Amino acid sequence: MNRIIKYVILDILKNKTLIAYTLLLSLLTWAVFSLEDNTSKGMLTLLNMILLSVPLVSIMFSTIYIYNSSEFIELLLSQPIKRNKIYISLFIGLSLSMVIAFLLGAGIPILIFVPEKAGIMMVFAGCAISLVFVSISFLSSISTRDKSKGIGIALLVWLYFSLLFDGLILFLVFQFSDYPIEKAMIVISAFSPVDLVRILILLQLDVSVMMGYTGAIFKDFFGTTMGLSITFLLMCIWILVPFWVAIRQFNKKDL
Repeated sequence: MNRIIKYVILDILKNKTLIAYTLLLSLLTWAVFSLEDNTSKGMLTLLNMILLSVPLVSIMFSTIYIYNSSEFIELLLSQPIKRNKIYISLFIGLSLSMVIAFLLGAGIPILIFVPEKAGIMMVFAGCAISLVFVSISFLSSISTRDKSKGIGIALLVWLYFSLLFDGLILFLVFQFSDYPIEKAMIVISAFSPVDLVRILILLQLDVSVMMGYTGAIFKDFFGTTMGLSITFLLMCIWILVPFWVAIRQFNKKDL
């Protein structure tokens, strides 16, 4: 199992796409903080870029890598190795590679410019969102053997969580603006890992003051130790559940 993880990590870290992703993250992060004197504004700009680029690259790169590794996976299946170990090793290798790429690209500059709670939270959020979308990529790739369909599913998932979900939230807010739905919004936000990360970072930057009563509700919940613990638990669920479903399908699938 350790040999498989080591092979996957070394293979991915030499990938030109991942190297380009790391360099691009690094360039954008250094540029944002160098051009912006106010670190809070820089963090907001960086947050928007991270919430769009990191999930997209994580889910697309992982999905394509899994499809391209189908022959390698079939070779491993011919050996006396349990299916669970193969898929878990592949997941750990991909996850560690994406986290390392994010830490080298964006994590180090963020901690240099913002060595505070907000910076640490941003780094944690970037790593967590990378793991979530790597996990979802396993589910999208195992759902169909057609590579184009699998990549299409992955792209639609990213589009839903990064763009469409916010549109649905705005629709609900306008439709039920006459009702006190602020507390319900906390529950609804749990159905999107991207929104959970966005709320956590915005609260660390005290932007919640600009969000009015809703921001106060979010701060009272997500700003507490219990709220942070629940958020951490929800992110773990978002990482583990898609992968658990994927590994169950993988164990039953006839390759």
